[in-house]
Amino acid sequence: MTATITRRDSNVASLRRPNRVRLSWLLALVVLLALLMVASLAIGSRTVSIGDMLLGLGGSLDTLGQAAVNKRVPRTLLAAIVGAALGLAGAVMQAVTRNPLADPSILGVNMGASLAVVTGIAWFGLSTATGYIWAAVAGAAVAAVFVYTVGSLGRGGATPLKLALAGAATSAALASFVTAVSLPRGDISATIVSWQIGGVGGASFDSIRPMLPFFVAGCAISLLAARSLNSLALGDDVAASLGERVAVVRVVAALGAVLLCGAATAIAGPIGFVGLVVPHLCRLLVGVDQRWLLPFSALAGAVLLVAADVIGRVVARPGEIDVGIITALIGAPVFIAIVRRQRVRAL
Repeated sequence: MTATITRRDSNVASLRRPNRVRLSWLLALVVLLALLMVASLAIGSRTVSIGDMLLGLGGSLDTLGQAAVNKRVPRTLLAAIVGAALGLAGAVMQAVTRNPLADPSILGVNMGASLAVVTGIAWFGLSTATGYIWAAVAGAAVAAVFVYTVGSLGRGGATPLKLALAGAATSAALASFVTAVSLPRGDISATIVSWQIGGVGGASFDSIRPMLPFFVAGCAISLLAARSLNSLALGDDVAASLGERVAVVRVVAALGAVLLCGAATAIAGPIGFVGLVVPHLCRLLVGVDQRWLLPFSALAGAVLLVAADVIGRVVARPGEIDVGIITALIGAPVFIAIVRRQRVRAL
């Protein structure tokens, strides 16, 4: 027991970083995101020159390149916003559950949001972006509560393995329900299948605007909970002795994650593995302090999704591969590597 505690303490110590190192990584991520956003505006079925890009950003539509830039601006912004939302939601879920395998897709939260949206479209005539978001948030919340409840049953409580299994089983069941709801509706089934892959193509400012209040609220709630999540990492008893209301902290932080995940899924579809990969990478860069980890996860999530969108356009040019496929190809090996680590099994 003592050896295990000592090993964990040494692992935590090894992940601490001086503030100047954290600030250096922050600057590097900001620069990388800016470069990727420029690449996203320039690269596609038609390559756009710097001159056309600047004119297009100014509102000019005189050439095809300038018109292409105008169409790519909302797509690039949506990729950054959705990536930030999923990266931050994943980091919060891992902190709330103290589970390194937690992720909106692995825990079934994305699929809960998807089923709610599909059901709303097929049975209740849901047709507005705001309606999609409210339905997705409700579905994500129900799925999160269900998976955590099932994963908490039995001896040992909500262990990483039990939560992952409960999430996988729930995701499979909900995916079947999505198919069952959409198949009889030939008028919407093709659109739903395309949306289920997860992508940011066809984005517009009209689709982004309704998402922003949910995104801002989710970010604010999650970031304000960072200090309390640090206490939670010490264990429920220690957190309570430090004056934290453990149950309240979990519910509030989870609410922030659900808002982020639901809004992102409603607009871009159930994009997986961003919330799993990003927090683990950010811990290597800035350590385990949630006050640094959460904003870094949001920024790194934006970097990952914009990069995935650019890669999808490059490898299949003049066509494209949806970002949901690219993130799955990146995230699946990372998930397997995390599961195989001995320390995860022992949590």
